[in-house]
Amino acid sequence: MGSQAGTVLDPKSRNTGPVILLGAPGAGKGTQAKLIAERYGIPQISTGDILRDNVARGTELGKKAKAVMEGGGLVSDDLVCAMVADRLKQADCKRGFILDGFPRTVAQAEWLDRHLTDNVSFFDKGKPYKIPPVVINIKVGYNQLLQRLTGRRSCPTCGRIYNVYFQPPRSEGICDVDGGKLVTRKDDTEEVISERLKAYERQTLPLADFYRGKRQLREVDGEGSVESITGAMFKVVENADRL
Repeated sequence: MGSQAGTVLDPKSRNTGPVILLGAPGAGKGTQAKLIAERYGIPQISTGDILRDNVARGTELGKKAKAVMEGGGLVSDDLVCAMVADRLKQADCKRGFILDGFPRTVAQAEWLDRHLTDNVSFFDKGKPYKIPPVVINIKVGYNQLLQRLTGRRSCPTCGRIYNVYFQPPRSEGICDVDGGKLVTRKDDTEEVISERLKAYERQTLPLADFYRGKRQLREVDGEGSVESITGAMFKVVENADRL
């Protein structure tokens, strides 16, 4: 993995470099991103978060994005990429970062490659060097994803989340905590979820092929326990042959 300031025994001092997470809705990207961020002391960067942050702070990029969204349009790649570039300049990214939900397209991946090559360096003993991204695709079967997403139920009173297949309440349809009646979100119907999964597959297959062609794609089985998946993720991050 190249020269390192730290060791595997001291993960928060190592140069982790860029980590890109791919995975369908329900694959567990958010959970794993938080665990990776905590272990290595690097930020989890989501385009949704930085978009909201720019709009809230009223930056020039945020003002442009807000105008587009208020007009019912989609924020352009140029604006999204500019926000990502600005975020990667911040001090907390100096040893590495996790990109969650970016890139979404091959065009964004090509931009990111150029940006990392031209503008992002990591330092060991004062000397700059490059770390290509490690791209981790969390693989979960279609039927498992459907169960994870369509099985979700939530308590409107306390907010607790259940899954009728994997973490059911003690009494069907009733919250264990306060006895409230559990509800299904409109977005969690099988019809909506099925369309989301198909759209993700259409969009992401070319992206996975792009990184596979660059020998940067690693795949992790996302159907085990959270702990086993996390262990596999850490192993990929720490042992990826990137240079």
